[in-house]
Amino acid sequence: MATVRALVRRPSPRLADGLLTHLERVPVDADLAVRQWQQYVGALADAGWSCVEVPPIDDCPDGVFVEDTMVVFGDLAVIARAGADERRPEAAEAERAVAAQGYRIARISEPGTLDGGDILKTGSTVYAGLGGRTNQAGIDQLREHLAPLGADVVAVPVRKVLHLKSAVTALPDGTVIGYEPLTDDPAAFPKFLAVPEEAGAHVVLLGEDRLLMAASAPKTAELFRDRGYTPIVVDISEFEKLEGCVTCLSVRLRS
Repeated sequence: MATVRALVRRPSPRLADGLLTHLERVPVDADLAVRQWQQYVGALADAGWSCVEVPPIDDCPDGVFVEDTMVVFGDLAVIARAGADERRPEAAEAERAVAAQGYRIARISEPGTLDGGDILKTGSTVYAGLGGRTNQAGIDQLREHLAPLGADVVAVPVRKVLHLKSAVTALPDGTVIGYEPLTDDPAAFPKFLAVPEEAGAHVVLLGEDRLLMAASAPKTAELFRDRGYTPIVVDISEFEKLEGCVTCLSVRLRS
């Protein structure tokens, strides 16, 4: 059986100061956020994942969204160069953590910008969201890094949400799921399934047809059950206030 691991990073005490692009700022309960993060990590552990903590970075309010620091494909971790200057310090310890797990390292460099949350992998296809945080130079560099591993990097537009995976993720069979009002171009994906709730567009594949997803999408959870999947539901309300979702709270690793 493959080893499954996840990089995670505990929330900063300054979480409530996190960047916002498409939402109005509302109060965030930092203590509740820590409890929700612990429950999220617990759900991964219950599903057989070994969680590796990246050292916290208290001066970076968005540091808990550790997925944005890299793109992992095969045995390579491409370290991102955040589209928001304030978030660039988050990458250093994340790079050390993934290197310690045995991954080769490549990096996105200036003038490229890229956030891991803009990258959706389905088989050998890697969709890259071209929008606010990820630019064409970043996508071009990612394509160069991943081409030797057989990846086909496809740029798709992102204008309505923060990151590509704020709009779409994918089911185990490769079907891309999204909330249509926030999906710029559903036709960009060969198989697309519209879901009835914004938070329903976000799933983490836990294996054995289990889908980690937010408690705020009960109608979508029922849709997935009808399709033969088993939703594993977690409450991440405090992170959703900051444009976060289940995917961005971890980096999933397999070997």
